[in-house]
Amino acid sequence: MSRGVEIMYRRPYLIPTGAPVEAFPRPEQALREPNGLLAVGGDLRPERLLAAYRRGIFPWYSEDQPLLWWSPDPRTVFFPERFHCSRRLRRTLRHAPFALGVDGAFKQVMLGCAAPRERQQGTWITSEMIDAYCRLHALGHAH
Repeated sequence: MSRGVEIMYRRPYLIPTGAPVEAFPRPEQALREPNGLLAVGGDLRPERLLAAYRRGIFPWYSEDQPLLWWSPDPRTVFFPERFHCSRRLRRTLRHAPFALGVDGAFKQVMLGCAAPRERQQGTWITSEMIDAYCRLHALGHAH
């Protein structure tokens, strides 16, 4: 069997119940199809979520699926410390008829994002995800 076919039929890594929070395979081991599927199982405890994000891995699944962990290639990465606020943007923010804030309504924003929309079937933002990210927020890690 050629290596290409072997990769195509490989299964994602299974994270057993009670596995250490670092129990993730390397992101390079993610499946190509579907792009980035890496592991199944585990839990959404803050320690596991933080260990996953440090490795470029994130949970994404629907109500009718098991907990799925992803690390697609290519992956978009934002570096907040490199953000440049132009003079024009600063001027707009200063004179805009709205207030700009951060972390003022974390759970409400998550609930709004999870709300049903036209032409959309369900959401990946399950109640379990909302609870997990609200815990991360309370710990100062999610914004």
